[in-house]
Amino acid sequence: MDQRSKGAQVYLCPMHPDIRQPNPGKCPKCGMNLLPEGTRFGLLRHMVSSPLHIGVMLALMVAVMVAAMMLLR
Repeated sequence: MDQRSKGAQVYLCPMHPDIRQPNPGKCPKCGMNLLPEGTRFGLLRHMVSSPLHIGVMLALMVAVMVAAMMLLR
């Protein structure tokens, strides 16, 4: 029986999608915290949901690249 049909939360490892558990905890393979199903790409979905978010992210990336180039001089 599918756990989602019962309304139960499933927790996944971000690095090992084959690891699925009904409770939060640590991945037995890598030790990372398990995340609730559906939140794996939550931040990315949030960032691309608005042109303003994309603009801010691009500005931050450019600033980091410029700072790195200045350090390498």
